[in-house]
Amino acid sequence: MKSNSLAVAVGLLMAATLSWGGMFAVAKPALGVMDPFYLTLIRYGVAAVLFVLILIWVEGAGALRLEGRLGLLFLLATLGFAGFNLLAFNGLVHTRPEHGAVIMAMMPMITAILTWLFKGVRPKRFTLAAIIVAFLGVFLVITRGDPMQASAGGSGQWGLVFLAGAFCWVSYTMGAQSFPNWSPLRYTAVTCVLGTISITLITFGFTMSGMIHTPDWETVVSLKGTFLYLIVLGALVAVLSWNTGIKIMGPVNGVLFINFVPITAFTIGVIQGRSFTTAELVGASFVIGALVANNLYLRKLERAAKMSDRTELVNSVARLKPTT
Repeated sequence: MKSNSLAVAVGLLMAATLSWGGMFAVAKPALGVMDPFYLTLIRYGVAAVLFVLILIWVEGAGALRLEGRLGLLFLLATLGFAGFNLLAFNGLVHTRPEHGAVIMAMMPMITAILTWLFKGVRPKRFTLAAIIVAFLGVFLVITRGDPMQASAGGSGQWGLVFLAGAFCWVSYTMGAQSFPNWSPLRYTAVTCVLGTISITLITFGFTMSGMIHTPDWETVVSLKGTFLYLIVLGALVAVLSWNTGIKIMGPVNGVLFINFVPITAFTIGVIQGRSFTTAELVGASFVIGALVANNLYLRKLERAAKMSDRTELVNSVARLKPTT
């Protein structure tokens, strides 16, 4: 990889993870005055329009074609944008921003689990051990060391709601593999529009049932700074930077940057004067350590595979040489 490309990839991935790391801390106060449904609807309603305009500008209006795959796209979009955001923000109402950031860092491990479930590719034993350690870390974080917090009525159960949202996002991300000829921008823009439709229908249904209420204009205006961050940095910059950075650097190297999400969130928490229990700090360390260890293990396997391929190539060439 050229040094210039590497520098660009690092910059993009840092921009994405730092944006995500601060996203939950920014959204948390807003959820005290606006429910998660309308917060998500406004956020992605605007982001969808911006994504479409960018897509048309970069790839032309033809990139909006669904190619007869509306059903799959709508399902993935609903999981990614409605499922993740509505579950995550509803969980965030009752949990700390730092807890959400730690759960977000679990996404590489969740990917391994879903790959096993849906594709039958069983993780290596080392990866399975890393997954167990990471989930133990999440448990320590969301319960703050008190197992009773995971029971009904405890705050830890809302961390599990957040975790369900993370599974939705990983499913959506893996779904991009079904569209190998689509650019990251096209996949993001099209699914963002379809996901916003799902968010609108869900929000409308809850509003009609009287469970939530439409926010007044004054409330929306008062949160303009929050929406600016969530739309520009949390959606446009973060998603596009992450997808592009991963494409340049590759998933094995790029995924390490997800560690900056909880690191950023905990740093912001300290700056804001929040204190953390030993269990929270140890749990976050477990998650980060498990991810780093598994990444190093995958690197080792990748190098071994390349060396094996190189050896096989040399042996094949040797067999082709004429004997004298």
